[in-house]
Amino acid sequence: MIWQAYKRVRANKGSAGIDLVSIEQFDTDLSGNLYKLWNRMASGSYFPPPVKEVEIPKKDGKVRKLGIPTVGDRIGQMVVKRFLEPRLEKEFQSKFIWLQT
Repeated sequence: MIWQAYKRVRANKGSAGIDLVSIEQFDTDLSGNLYKLWNRMASGSYFPPPVKEVEIPKKDGKVRKLGIPTVGDRIGQMVVKRFLEPRLEKEFQSKFIWLQT
């Protein structure tokens, strides 16, 4: 699951998070970084690092704040998403059908 999540995050080409580690830098010790993430997630000791806050200008002149997670955290989020989504989708789908009847 970690490897599949990594491939999806890599394909998205996001920018570096608060740790300033780009996907290319993450790749320099790919097996070590993925192992560390897997180990922490599997043991229940994973805690996501803070996110990098950037301001995105809006058309009306205001800005909206956007949080950019680290590469490792994006991979972790993708693992959780890919694990939970199919299970929860069935649950929500059955509830939605029940509500329509």
